[in-house]
Parts: sequence; C-alpha cells; structure tokens
Amino acid sequence: MLVARSIALFAVAALFEIGGAWLVWQGVRGSDAHGGRGWIWIGAGVIALGLYGFVATLQPDGEFGRILAAYGGVFVAGSIAWGMVADGYRPDRWDVIGALVCLAGMALIMYAPRGR
Repeated sequence: MLVARSIALFAVAALFEIGGAWLVWQGVRGSDAHGGRGWIWIGAGVIALGLYGFVATLQPDGEFGRILAAYGGVFVAGSIAWGMVADGYRPDRWDVIGALVCLAGMALIMYAPRGR
C-alpha cells in the first residue's frame, strides 16, 4: 500500500511540476506571435510549482535526498509524456530507452529493500 501511495504522489508531483514549468514556458514563449501568453499563465505556473514542492513532502519516506533523487526519474519520463500530449512531441527510441532507464533508477532508489 505504501508503494502505491508513493507512486501516486510522484505522479501528482509530476503533474504540478511539469505542468507548472509548461505554463511558465507558455506564458513567456507560447504562441501569441511568440511573445508569450502573459502573466496569468506565468502566475498559474508559479502556483503549480509551489504545489509540487508541497506534494513532495507527503511521500512516506522521510529522506529529502532520496525523494528528490528518485523524483528525477519520474520527471524525465513525465516530461517526455507531457511533451507528447501537450505539444505533439514524438520521442525516438533513445528518448524512450533513456526514460525507462531513469524509471528503473527511480525504482531502485525508492523501493529497493533496505536492512533498517
């Protein structure tokens, strides 16, 4: 049950962080003749990024370094998925393999048995 909760929290954190960064990107560089979509998009992104920081604290494991290191793998894979859905990005096989390697690393960092 703790692993399922942890995975769900990583997914929510990814939505907030990647979504927040994407909103800031759109606010600064998005369409509207490449002048960006404006401060409302940027502000929404900043709020989402703040929520990401809060969600990360809800992980069952209390080790900050471990949580953030493992989240890196989720971020890599999630960013590629976000780009596919939001921007029509088409990853090549190396993108996919790299993301899978990152997720494998994340699983080792977070869920490997430890003798405590």
